[in-house]
Amino acid sequence: MGSLKKRSINLAGHATSLALEPEFWAVLQAAAGADKISIAGLIQRIDAGRGERPLASACRVFALQRAQAGKAGTI
Repeated sequence: MGSLKKRSINLAGHATSLALEPEFWAVLQAAAGADKISIAGLIQRIDAGRGERPLASACRVFALQRAQAGKAGTI
């Protein structure tokens, strides 16, 4: 996997940055497109359901689950 790519996301009215490998960003982007929402909207959904898990970890787990289910598009 490549080096981390950082993006700024607005969650619950607060700006935060999220650093993930480009491969995870690609799966998240494909999942957002498949769900017809923005990447920010998808990350907000992930954030709402992550519990105590760090956001970056929750995004990686989500991306892995989508890829394993074949729902992320071409990866």
